[in-house]
Amino acid sequence: MIKEKITSLIKTENKSNKKKIENLVFALVLLIIVLISINVIFKDNKKPKQETTSSEININPKTSIENDIEKKLEEILSNIKGVEDVKVLITYSETEKLVPLYNESSSQSTTEETDNEGGTRTIESFNNNKEIISDSSQTPITEKTVLPKIEGAVITAKGVSDSIVKENIINAVEAATGLASHKIQVFESK
Repeated sequence: MIKEKITSLIKTENKSNKKKIENLVFALVLLIIVLISINVIFKDNKKPKQETTSSEININPKTSIENDIEKKLEEILSNIKGVEDVKVLITYSETEKLVPLYNESSSQSTTEETDNEGGTRTIESFNNNKEIISDSSQTPITEKTVLPKIEGAVITAKGVSDSIVKENIINAVEAATGLASHKIQVFESK
């Protein structure tokens, strides 16, 4: 289609050469713009986004550390006399976070200017640059892992109808998690 348009522009004899050249240049520029925009559109769709605006990176909602705490509590509570078939659910305020290492650089410059009338002006500028350090596969290198805060616990078990057994479970969970006793709920299971 474009080739036909270009050849028809060249063959028409009633237009001047200047008009032909202008039309050819316009068609060529239009073609380049279309090609560039198609390239940009498809390039943006395939490119993975790795922007992080905060200083922490969220990972999976329920990590192995959180599961391990629940499993360990289930194991410990099942060893209490009179307790059987224990299930533990722990709720957290947020997910585990990784704090990446940063490569930071900062600079400061001070400029003092004097005008013709004797007035002086001091200009101070500060420049901070902060980049996340990553390994060869572009995975951020972490400085530390921030574990989530435990908000509450729900325990179901057989044998908790006895108030002493129930109190022992609450005391054990309180000691293991640091939760206040009012944030620990214990129920008799089926």
